[in-house]
Order: sequence, then C-alpha cells, then structure tokens
Amino acid sequence: MSEPTKEELLARIDELEKQSGAKKSGKLEFKIGEKGGVSVYGLGRFPVTLYFEQWTRLLDAAGDLRAFLEGNKNRLKLKKET
Repeated sequence: MSEPTKEELLARIDELEKQSGAKKSGKLEFKIGEKGGVSVYGLGRFPVTLYFEQWTRLLDAAGDLRAFLEGNKNRLKLKKET
C-alpha cells in the first residue's frame, strides 16, 4: 500500500474539518452509555451524563430552574452571541 500524496492528505484534512464544524453547530446529541446513563453532547466541551431518574427529576424541575436562571441573570456569566 503506497503512502497518500500531499494533496490527498490535504483533501482528507478539509473533509475532517467540515465534519468537525458540523458537530459544533449547536445541535444536541443523545447517547446511552455502557452503564445505562444518558449523555448529552453539544452543550460544552464534555458531555453531561445522568441516569434516568436524574434526568426525570431535572426535567420535572425545569420551570423552577428557568425561574432561578431569570431571577439571577444579572449574576450569571453570559456568552456573547456572535
């Protein structure tokens, strides 16, 4: 098997960068891990992983969480939208 040419390598790099950029589109992805936890990808650098009961407790408290966030918005660090 011969070594890839410089052009082939550059084309592959471009292809991988396009795929990487697509993943950073803000789309959330959900996956089930080996231990049965549900991981959410796309929120930050690392996934957030919780078990079923934890997710349901969090979702049940969504209204309280939104109210808390709005009530403390002036104290929170906010990302500037570009």
